[in-house]
Amino acid sequence: MGWFRRNEEKRARRFRETYEQRRQIRRQLMDHAADILASDNFRSTRSHLQHGSMTVYKHCMDVAGCSLLLNEKLGLGCDQHDLIRGALLHDYFLYDWHDKAYLSQRKRLHGFWHPGIALRNAEKEYELTDRQREIIRKHMWPLSVVPPTCREAWVVTAADKYCSLMETVGLHRGHGAQAS
Repeated sequence: MGWFRRNEEKRARRFRETYEQRRQIRRQLMDHAADILASDNFRSTRSHLQHGSMTVYKHCMDVAGCSLLLNEKLGLGCDQHDLIRGALLHDYFLYDWHDKAYLSQRKRLHGFWHPGIALRNAEKEYELTDRQREIIRKHMWPLSVVPPTCREAWVVTAADKYCSLMETVGLHRGHGAQAS
């Protein structure tokens, strides 16, 4: 009985810690990016799939959360405001890249072209800092050829690669595209 009880207590503690960590991330996202989270265009990304069943919206939220955790765990000292806003806007391309009819009008190499499209869309709606532009423009490195030059862009690039891998292999699952 002692082992079972200790195991249950350990699981309950981990659950509480995870819950508190997610609550803190959500608070940080609201503090630094309430305008983005309330945007109709950002919300529209709920209707576009990213990888597997994960939507672009959920992917960007996960990348922002993962970026915050990496920054904290590694003690990198990134600017949280730029880190969060850049992470949320890194895939702000606002189209379904799986739609072959739409892509026939565009270049088919989405991985190469979407950072520039996301940056143009973000600049139309938001006042961006140089770091935020760098994050959005270079998050696809090495496809973007020129590597990031600031810590924040490196962190978002790493978080994006991790989240994308987990989504692609099915370890992080979304709920599919939702009608907006």
